Amino acid sequence: MKYKTLDLFAGIGGIRKGFELTNHFQNVLSAEIDNYACKTYEHLFGTNPKNDVSSANFKKQVEYLNYDVLLAGFPCQAFSSAGRKEGFRDKTRGTLFFEIADIIQRTTPKAFLLENVEGLITHRQGETFKTILEILSLELDYNIVGVEISSTGELIYNPRSFLLNSKNFGVPQNRPRVYIVGFSRKHFSYQINDIFPSLPLSRSKKPIYESIYDVLESDVNEQYYLSEGYLDTLKRHKAAQKRKGNGFGYSILNKPGIDKPISNALLATGGSGKERNLIIDYKKEFVGKQVKFKKSPLNKEGIRVMTPTEWGRLQGFIGYAFKNKSGIDKFTFPEGISNTQLYKQFGNSVTIPVIEEIANKIYDTLLYLESNQEKIKVAW
Repeated sequence: MKYKTLDLFAGIGGIRKGFELTNHFQNVLSAEIDNYACKTYEHLFGTNPKNDVSSANFKKQVEYLNYDVLLAGFPCQAFSSAGRKEGFRDKTRGTLFFEIADIIQRTTPKAFLLENVEGLITHRQGETFKTILEILSLELDYNIVGVEISSTGELIYNPRSFLLNSKNFGVPQNRPRVYIVGFSRKHFSYQINDIFPSLPLSRSKKPIYESIYDVLESDVNEQYYLSEGYLDTLKRHKAAQKRKGNGFGYSILNKPGIDKPISNALLATGGSGKERNLIIDYKKEFVGKQVKFKKSPLNKEGIRVMTPTEWGRLQGFIGYAFKNKSGIDKFTFPEGISNTQLYKQFGNSVTIPVIEEIANKIYDTLLYLESNQEKIKVAW
């Protein structure tokens, strides 16, 4: 039997794919509003996810949907502290988390996985994260992995226990992200932390890539090399930031002396994400070359940005998640997707091997809970 998933804020399907890699989950409905992401998603999975989670029509459709696990990544937004009478409907109205909470209340899935940026746990001095956990646990009635409830009804948790870093899951990328896993008390009326005490901290199988060197392409087009003028601008900016006592600025990943270099987090914004992940890839024939659309010749140091393919490897899309049984990588983008969109879609996605590890743990827990309800039931 495969558990059925609902894929919200689906992007290009990274969370869905992580669950599908376990062979224990089957997606039945998706929602994404970005047209470019929808095009890629449909190309990869054969279904168009174009749905708006906030629309009445979509929510009505979901109410009649037979599914087990809700999946969602969502933007971090400020919540109102004014309303209290209607619970989450007062505190989160107008945010995308409200839409998730609303769907959870309407449909009561057995479990969920929510993903967000690291800043969620410190947003508004931790109040946003606290509000989310209180809504999920106290109002929507879910056991949250890593959360206990005191005798006075207060939530007890360590915010940093919700952080997992991609670099510990088989890819050389420093990418901390927040993951929230919950199980419905209406389905399973016992303490989940006795069975699922914490999120998995690392990959259970051997690494996919040991270092940046394992993801680099061997024959990179000249268009990815920085012009001399642009590199000088980056150097001046970094020097100015250093004088102010800041560590901001460009970063070269494979500078001499680094044994197993890893990347900084890939960003959907593209520009700064690329500048923080520069590579020395010296090719004599490119030094000083004048290239179309660049205002000055290519730099003398052989410094370039990483390619979209290299970003795809760091996220587990290319070279891993879409390999068939024969080991052939079937990942491709649809025709006509610009490089800007390629960077954005990878940077905005999740690291698939992290999701796969969490999905395996969710499956094991659901299977155990449903197979041993009478044996392990503990009064809540």
